[in-house]
Amino acid sequence: MNAAPSSRLRIAVLLGGTSPERDVSIASGLRVMLALREFGHAVTPVDPARGVMTEREIHTLLTAGVQREPPTKALLECLRGGALGPLLGTLPEVRDCDVVFNALHGGEGENGTMQALLDSLGVVYTGSGALGSALAMDKDLSKVLFRAAGVGTPDWMMAPADPAKVVSTLGLPVIVKPSKQGSTVGLTLVKEARAIDAAVALAFEHDDEVMLEEFIPGRELTVGVLGDDALPVGEIFPVNELYDYEAKYTPGMAREVFPAELTGAATTAIQARARAAFRALKLRGYARIDFRMAADGTFLCLEANTNPGLTNLSLLPQAAAAAGISFPDLCDRIVRLAMRATEEHR
Repeated sequence: MNAAPSSRLRIAVLLGGTSPERDVSIASGLRVMLALREFGHAVTPVDPARGVMTEREIHTLLTAGVQREPPTKALLECLRGGALGPLLGTLPEVRDCDVVFNALHGGEGENGTMQALLDSLGVVYTGSGALGSALAMDKDLSKVLFRAAGVGTPDWMMAPADPAKVVSTLGLPVIVKPSKQGSTVGLTLVKEARAIDAAVALAFEHDDEVMLEEFIPGRELTVGVLGDDALPVGEIFPVNELYDYEAKYTPGMAREVFPAELTGAATTAIQARARAAFRALKLRGYARIDFRMAADGTFLCLEANTNPGLTNLSLLPQAAAAAGISFPDLCDRIVRLAMRATEEHR
C-alpha cells in the first residue's frame, strides 16, 4: 500500500522529446504519470516535441510499448523541426506547475540543455541540475572525474584512433560507442581490429564524439542512488552477448536479479563507489550507476544515468522494489527530493 501524499501537487511530466531514446522516454513518462495520479497528484504529460498530450493520445501510446529498434533518424529530424524549444516555458502546464518530472532520456532532455531552460524559468524539476547532467552525459569527462574520485573505470580512448593503437592500448574485444548517448544506441562490441573503423563510423552517426573503451568481461551490475541512499545492487543477465537496446526494452531478452548475489563486503564496496561516482559528477535526486565486476573482484564504473529508465522493465524501479519501495512511492519520493533540493538552495 502506498503512503498518502502530504499534499496534492500539479506536476508536468516531460516525456518523448527528440533523442533516439524517445520511445523509452514515452514509456517511462506515461508510467510515471499513472503512478503519480495514483498518489493523488494532478499530472499532465508534456512532449517537448509536440506539446501537451491529450487523453486520447495517452491511451494510444499506453498500448504501443517500446519498439525493438530506436526511432529512425528521419522521424527524429522531423520532430526536431516542430519542437517547442524555449516556447515550452509558455505552456501554462509547465509554467504554473509545482514541479516538473523530467522523464526525458538522452539528448537535450538529459545533457543539461533542458535543465538549463527549466532553471531559467525558475521551475522546480526532478533529477540532476544542468552541470551534473552535462557531466554525466559526456562519458569522457565522467571517466576523468570517476578516476579523480578514486572510482575505477575501464581504460579508454577517443576517436579518431588508429586501430593498431587501439588494439595495443585497449586490447580486443573493445567497446565502441557514442560518447553522449544512452540505452546503448550506436554501441558495438568489436572483436577484430578490421571492424573498428566501421564501428566508429556507426557511432559517429549518433554523436559528434566517439569513445573506444576496454571491454571488461565479468558480471554486469547496477546500483540505484535515491537521495543519500544506495539501493540494492542488481545483476543483469542478457540473452544476447550485450545488454543492448533490444535486451533492455523487450520482455524476455534479459533477466535481472535484485539483490545481486554478492557478499556483504562486496555489496558495501560497490554501493560506496556508486555514491562516490554520484558525488563526483555533482548529481542530485536520483541516478543509476552501472558497473562491471572483473574476474578479480574489482568494480569498474561504466557510466552514470541521471534520468534512468522507469518502464516496467527498467532497473531502477526493480532496485526500489527490492528495498520495499513501490513504484508510485518511488516517483513521489523523486518529486519530494526535487522540492527539498530547491528549498535548501534558496
